[in-house]
Amino acid sequence: MVYDLIEKVKKGGSVPFLKSEKCSNGWATPSPDIFEVRGCDYFSTKSKIPSADYLLKPLGFDWIKGSSKVCEIMNNPNSRVRKALDNQLSDELSDDEQPFVWGFNLQLPSRDNYSLVAYYVAAADDPKLTAEDRSMMDRFVKGDDGFRNSRLKFIANVANGPWIVRKAVGDQAICLIGQAVSCNYVISNHFIEVDIDVGASMVANAIVHLALGYVTRLTFDMAFLIESQTEPELPERILGGLRFSDLSLASAAIYVADDSGNLVTPSFSQRLRRSFGLSNGNSTTAHGPCE
Repeated sequence: MVYDLIEKVKKGGSVPFLKSEKCSNGWATPSPDIFEVRGCDYFSTKSKIPSADYLLKPLGFDWIKGSSKVCEIMNNPNSRVRKALDNQLSDELSDDEQPFVWGFNLQLPSRDNYSLVAYYVAAADDPKLTAEDRSMMDRFVKGDDGFRNSRLKFIANVANGPWIVRKAVGDQAICLIGQAVSCNYVISNHFIEVDIDVGASMVANAIVHLALGYVTRLTFDMAFLIESQTEPELPERILGGLRFSDLSLASAAIYVADDSGNLVTPSFSQRLRRSFGLSNGNSTTAHGPCE
């Protein structure tokens, strides 16, 4: 059942899922060991180790934009991932078979309100997840915003790109993202979405504006994890990772609620007109208000 959901969602979106070593204007799942996490003896040695396998399966990626900030995507029953999840749950599944989706929506500060959205999925019966893994994720989903903000960690790395961007981001930048920027958590029985307002930080705002100017030449890796803050929680495990490379601004889908519930990908003629600064006279509105 989870495999069917993954295959359906991976095929959607405005940019394709490709191999990590060759994903120009696409997205991929990088090897987890490129990210360093806290090892078993971190609190005594401060040493970090290459990450073991991801806890969650990669589900999908959206490169989208709207006339206002895009948020609460999973609360929109017409959004493509929510619709796929609802269709999956419409079958008679036991609790042990029902998937749970994690969505991370990076709201980029820009005139066109771009969002990078990474989706991951967990199956209740996944043998890869230990009791400790399940407990940590359960505490995160069921905890309050204060707990989540104190634990959600973001790792970023520019794998390839201009020196000025690599210098600005640094080597494997790491932060507790809920303490660095503003995060809104949208939670239901079958999903959690984190809307991350990157523009809430002056530093992050400046870096993103710089990076967007070179986005067609960037290979960017990022990962999300729940920080281990006590000995029994070690070693850290990454929830999910993402690589995107050489993204075209024109390939960003317009986030609207149309009759089919699909994201609208600009046609070639529309992209051509935009490249010359022309408009087709049609306005679009992002679905859902932001608070």
